[in-house]
Amino acid sequence: MSIFVVIENPEEFPLNLKDVEPVAARTYLTDSRFAAMKGVKVFNICKSYRYQSMGYYVSLLAEARNHKSIPSTTTIQDMKSMGIVRLISSELEDLLKKPFAGEDEKKVSFNVYFGKTPEKRFEALASALFKFFPAPFLRADFSLTNQWQLQNISPLAAKDIPKEDLHFSEDVVSSYFAGKKLVIPKRHVSRYDLAILQNPAEARPPSDAKAMKLFTKAAESMGFGVELITKDDSNRLSEFDGLFIRETTNVDHHTYRMARKAMAEGLVVIDDPVSILRCSNKVYLAELLTRYKVPTPGTLILHSKNISQVLAEFSLPCILKEPDSSFSQGVIMVKDRERLLDEAKRMLKKSDLVIAQEFMPTEYDWRIGVLDGRPLYACKYHMAKKHWQIISTDKKGKDTFGKYETFPVAQVPKRVINTAVKASKLIGDGLYGVDLKQVGDRVVVIEVNDNPNLDAGIEDSILGEELYLRVIDVFRQRIEDRMKGGRRVE
Repeated sequence: MSIFVVIENPEEFPLNLKDVEPVAARTYLTDSRFAAMKGVKVFNICKSYRYQSMGYYVSLLAEARNHKSIPSTTTIQDMKSMGIVRLISSELEDLLKKPFAGEDEKKVSFNVYFGKTPEKRFEALASALFKFFPAPFLRADFSLTNQWQLQNISPLAAKDIPKEDLHFSEDVVSSYFAGKKLVIPKRHVSRYDLAILQNPAEARPPSDAKAMKLFTKAAESMGFGVELITKDDSNRLSEFDGLFIRETTNVDHHTYRMARKAMAEGLVVIDDPVSILRCSNKVYLAELLTRYKVPTPGTLILHSKNISQVLAEFSLPCILKEPDSSFSQGVIMVKDRERLLDEAKRMLKKSDLVIAQEFMPTEYDWRIGVLDGRPLYACKYHMAKKHWQIISTDKKGKDTFGKYETFPVAQVPKRVINTAVKASKLIGDGLYGVDLKQVGDRVVVIEVNDNPNLDAGIEDSILGEELYLRVIDVFRQRIEDRMKGGRRVE
């Protein structure tokens, strides 16, 4: 991958960097050899990114050429939006307390160089600002009213780097570029770059280590450059063409923010933010499935005024679910009226609405994996021993899982497959795990999950490596569709 530092006037570039030659913005914009290049990364350090300025056009045309630009046009717009700045300021609230404690001034500013600052007390804050506003050089302005807030964030022109910061900024930029060479090694030919988001410390990741290796192998065999990233790499999303989330998702979580940011940057994303939002809330799912006549267990949306209605709708035991429950957590069985009232009131203290559902005891749940509107795999997840869920957690927090079976999709009852596909299409066209129960001829959807488990030796038992290739091929197809005409589409 070729790296270019683009500036209006290369003579104004004050840093002495080995193997880095600045390119004039006008040259980058008008010289046809740059337009024809592939695998290019552009660091845009023009003095202004205002609309229709030279700096703005560098990032805009970089994206049109499928060059990876830092900052992206999305970041440029975010810096101009006071709404976004206020939102980010609220996200930074905890980080603002320590460095500003005892500050006498009402306004404080500092410079950020690729996420670093020479002012030690602001190091963590500088790193966070770079993640939210990935741009080479930034000027951050903070002010105190009732509390410290980010007032403004703007690009810092290279010629405006203070003399006392020159040595520091040279070291930072040199280290940053050196790091890029280590993080993204040269490959023979990488048509596209795929980031796979993971959390190495996660207790129940959606894919185990072997599956992650198989995803990487599949992607590389199809011409992708692959990098396993973590939440700390959120500022680097614009370097990639696709983001595959293999960390458990939630709305109030960095997985959702990274999915949203990646979509805004023009990446192909699985799980996309809309799917995360829709699948994470059981109340939304209940309303959606009911509206479109997808069969479910008997379901009642509970609020503080209708708890007693459960007894009229269902026989006991019944199931209560917190709206954002997952992994069988926040899902309980209530066997008598007293516990029903107590647990419903407890849940309603956290959420204005909760779900009550008919209890349907079965030996197993069907899990149908659906990708791009088509069935991918089919499993039976059996209930844990002497338990009514597939996971049983003891008092010490130890989990016990039921056994599993995997089947060719063609051998699964058509009603199960068709119901799963119909339910998933109401969410989107991503990757989903649809849980269903089957009692005789009755097939009902329990829930639709984004970010479903894909573990080696379980979900891939029938397809083997073909499962991983199918997932990656969806990324390939969508990236190519977005790049038709030589541009990334938002």
